[in-house]
Amino acid sequence: MSYEKKLLAMKKMVKKKTTTAPKPAYKKPQPPVYSDAWENVGLKRIDNDFGTVFVREVHYGFDYVHGAYPLGAFTEALETWQQHEHPIALTDDQPIVFYDTETTGLKGTGTHIFLNGLLTFEAHEFVLKQYVLADPSHEAAFLFESRFWQGKKTVLTYNGKSFDWPQLQMRWTFHRDVLPPLQTPHHIDLMHSAKRIWKQELARMKLSEIERHKLGFVRDGDVPGYLAPVIYLDAVRTGETDALLKVLTHNEYDLLSLVTLYVQETKLLTEGVREESAKAYTNIGKWYKDLKASDESLELLRDVTHLYDVDEAAEASFYKGYLLKKRGEFQQAYDCFLLCTPYVNERQRLEAYTELAKLCEHQLHDIEAALRYTEKAIVETKKSICYKEAAKEKRINALTHRYVRLKNKNVL
Repeated sequence: MSYEKKLLAMKKMVKKKTTTAPKPAYKKPQPPVYSDAWENVGLKRIDNDFGTVFVREVHYGFDYVHGAYPLGAFTEALETWQQHEHPIALTDDQPIVFYDTETTGLKGTGTHIFLNGLLTFEAHEFVLKQYVLADPSHEAAFLFESRFWQGKKTVLTYNGKSFDWPQLQMRWTFHRDVLPPLQTPHHIDLMHSAKRIWKQELARMKLSEIERHKLGFVRDGDVPGYLAPVIYLDAVRTGETDALLKVLTHNEYDLLSLVTLYVQETKLLTEGVREESAKAYTNIGKWYKDLKASDESLELLRDVTHLYDVDEAAEASFYKGYLLKKRGEFQQAYDCFLLCTPYVNERQRLEAYTELAKLCEHQLHDIEAALRYTEKAIVETKKSICYKEAAKEKRINALTHRYVRLKNKNVL
């Protein structure tokens, strides 16, 4: 036998079989020692295949008023969207759930969700279910009861796309071997739409600020969100629930305010100019413009310029100018850009001068005026602070080129 064959034979003799060790079976944790104390204050105990979870359940009729609106106004909002299209438009084709969490921290693998708040829209009422984590060893049981593995849902949150849902996904991943797969919902984050509507009007976009200024609801004795992790950990350590119940009330307010915030946003987006500021309606008009819904945008911006003072409506005039120019209404576009220049911010003013120059040259055939507005744009751009140096230089070069071309054109 050759050495090569002997070597192969030896390898076969010493070769060890590699086997994959079976995954250990899930060991269900014991219920916490404070279960009775938590049940005595109204937290119902649920035992499932993965452990223990506690839940608080509350039912709200459509006549329940939170701030400026009864909850039943949500059904009117759904009906409204049957005649309109928009990124926040909703239908009741699948279950609608308002969702908010409380966590033991802001980020990191050691951060747990300890409260899953779900407010579900039903046929004749809203049902609040707040699932409370018994302790971290019962996390699989806690996540399972949220039922986010069970069918498609429409989920509405406030900052949920950036925080709540990624946290849920991360915690679910730790238990993917035992839990059913997490379903991906149709997700509407009402913080994004609130920013589009009240941008540069509200200094802070916290939900409590929007409640106070826009939804007619002021929290009385509310627990600050940053104290929630300490309160929960203390409740797990001691079994005391007084402060924990205040955290649940904080979460309850968040969820009820999501309903009324959706109602308020729907009204602002579909009912035209009524009681809000010119800035809010201008933001909405620009939003429709960005969505290529030019008819809706122009109608709203026209109302703003007709119903508010010229300084309040200046930004609306600015955006209206672009829409009118696109429609071929050049003189009206010129009037809008000219009207807004004393009042809009620096960047918009410089853009308005450029648009005036373009309109005068190409559509209104007034080269002298085009030269005047181009020169004005050059002078103000050189003094401006709204552009970085490279962008500023590029803009000045483009304007200078336009000015030289107009000079030559004027001579001819």
